[in-house]
Amino acid sequence: MEYDREGPSLPSARGPLSAAVRDHLRGTGPLPAPEAVAAADPYGDDLQLALYQCYELHYRGFAGVCPDLEWDPELLRVRGALERVFLAALREDTPVHDSVDEAVGDLLVEPVDGNGVSHFLRDKGELWHLREYAAQRSLYHLKEADPHAWVLPRLWGRAKAGMAAVEFDEYGGGRADRVHARLFADLMTDLGLDTAYGRYLDAACAELLATVNLMSLFGLHRSLRGALVGHFAAVEITSSPGSRRLAEAMRRTGAGPAAEFFYDEHVEADAVHEQVVRHEVIGGLLEEEPELAPDVVLGIDATGLVEDRLAARLLSDWRAGRSSLRVPLPSGISHTS
Repeated sequence: MEYDREGPSLPSARGPLSAAVRDHLRGTGPLPAPEAVAAADPYGDDLQLALYQCYELHYRGFAGVCPDLEWDPELLRVRGALERVFLAALREDTPVHDSVDEAVGDLLVEPVDGNGVSHFLRDKGELWHLREYAAQRSLYHLKEADPHAWVLPRLWGRAKAGMAAVEFDEYGGGRADRVHARLFADLMTDLGLDTAYGRYLDAACAELLATVNLMSLFGLHRSLRGALVGHFAAVEITSSPGSRRLAEAMRRTGAGPAAEFFYDEHVEADAVHEQVVRHEVIGGLLEEEPELAPDVVLGIDATGLVEDRLAARLLSDWRAGRSSLRVPLPSGISHTS
């Protein structure tokens, strides 16, 4: 994975909102009216892609798009309108636990007869399923840990120290070759995928975009710092068992050593991170700001909601023998075991 100074190309539009945002970034058109945003499907392709484009300006940006547009007042106004629609739907649709302890407790319980995506890939997945999964997830994993880093200046004491410790591991512990985004790019190489940042944006489904947008939404708003901590907890606590199943899937299909290593690394690292997140990050945050407990619960449960929606989409397509991608991948892969 070489560093691309230009950033990815702007994506193809999926409706009037994403088209208007794209055209504004190109300098060729007006932004959408507030009433058009308010009427949009909060989980649909058009709104999610429009929001993703707005958020990406805070990460690597897009090729040919002026970096100063990150703080364009009119674009921020539209982003805020998109966020309000998305957040309102999340608050309405998320089945919220009564307490942080209850929400975290449920994360710690592994289902006896699991039927999620990692179970499917471990037991029945073929290489084409694994390639699609990696292509979809690349929109996050090629910037792994970046959305969570936004919360660091908004924390204090134990919460900040614990969060920084976990992020340090995610960024390779000071070693560029162990940065988790780098390890995921190596996984993609084993699977014969293009490792360019943002390469599969046009192919990713709306449900995947929502999982990435959720962490950007929480991370970019200081008022939602509790929700970002909840999201981070949900990811870290559930990562180790899921990664173990995905590592088994990579081994069973002969995906390649780097593909196996990425998930093996997460099995070990995230088992440790789970303890730090529970006791230091959540514990430290609520010790300083106990009033944020409902937001932590929202972050945990909203993560479950968007991940369940993604799982339903992937499994529905795969069980029917269909591609889960809007733009299917070429059939050949370069790796041979």
